[in-house]
Amino acid sequence: MTKTFILVDDHPLYRSGICTLIAQELGLLCLGEASTISEARILLEKFSPDVAIIDLSLQNENGLTLVCECKASYPKTGVLVVSMHDENLYGERSIKAGARGYVMKHEDPQVLLEAVRTILHGDLAISANLKNRLVESYAAGTSIDPSMALTSREFEIFSLIGKGYGASDIANELNLSAKTVNSYQDRIKCKLGLPSAGQLRRFAVEWKNDAVSL
Repeated sequence: MTKTFILVDDHPLYRSGICTLIAQELGLLCLGEASTISEARILLEKFSPDVAIIDLSLQNENGLTLVCECKASYPKTGVLVVSMHDENLYGERSIKAGARGYVMKHEDPQVLLEAVRTILHGDLAISANLKNRLVESYAAGTSIDPSMALTSREFEIFSLIGKGYGASDIANELNLSAKTVNSYQDRIKCKLGLPSAGQLRRFAVEWKNDAVSL
């Protein structure tokens, strides 16, 4: 069966060029293009593609949010982040959020094509430099800085968790529904690479205590 993909980027010309390149060179079928996270969600729910190529900067939205959602709701979809941001800044965050590969936009088109092939084969499509950084990070037991990895609202909720607030308390404090708070917590766990709510609470409390002691 023909493998499929979607492309999420807010530049129409870039989307058109990449879709044509991948279709011609790899024979994949482009199921759709999106410029926003909401548009991408529609495509993901409708098609569940083999690969989702996602830019991190989507107008005023953070593409990492979509990467996390893909990991949680569409685990069979391999996510490739293609971004203008240097991998030293966002590569590690993207992989920990659930991406299967990271390619900078200035790279040769063949690098992008090879990354798609690699993801389709079930492997990580990352540079040797990024692979070393990930190994060192896991070996050292280091975590992502939440003040940098999270959006303003996510960090606000993360901070309240660190103060001992539960989901209902946070909902009352921020005038949100408990369901919305739980959705935010799921995204925060994903971005920080924390598998459970308990680990999120412990990390939030530890981070808050460390920040206070500085």
